[in-house]
Amino acid sequence: MAIKIDFEFRNKVARIIDGNLVSFCYQCGACVGDCPSTRYNPDFNPRQIMLEVLYGMEEKLVCEDSIIWRCTNCYTCYERCPQRVKPVEVIIALKNLMAEQGIYPKGVADIIETVRKTGRSIKVTSLSDRVRKELGLEPVKPIDVSDFEKMFGEKKKGEKKKRS
Repeated sequence: MAIKIDFEFRNKVARIIDGNLVSFCYQCGACVGDCPSTRYNPDFNPRQIMLEVLYGMEEKLVCEDSIIWRCTNCYTCYERCPQRVKPVEVIIALKNLMAEQGIYPKGVADIIETVRKTGRSIKVTSLSDRVRKELGLEPVKPIDVSDFEKMFGEKKKGEKKKRS
């Protein structure tokens, strides 16, 4: 069976990570050897992801339930790669492509919503306030989220969302 390479997808990923690093991957497998995500999820394989990017298999990588969300961004593959192709950077680029299209797991959506509303990735609860008080720490102060509202494109009442 012939494999058709989608160069446009490869180029799209290359533009995001400032270079076509994927082309330098010679599939040695160093990225897989110490990968904690692979250890706990045999379906996750950074070498396979790099190959799929190399072939331009966008529909397999940028989709609902994509395997890339199982990457913990630990940078072990980055440290182990003898070619310095930065597999984790490629995976993060893929995650960003998916996020731009609104494709991400519920847990990620929850974190995005928390950041949008509070400016923090973790909710401050009454328990965390109580523990801080017991430790003699000041309560967590609210964050001005106006910059986040701009970044996320939040519209104010009566204002239409601007398109870029």
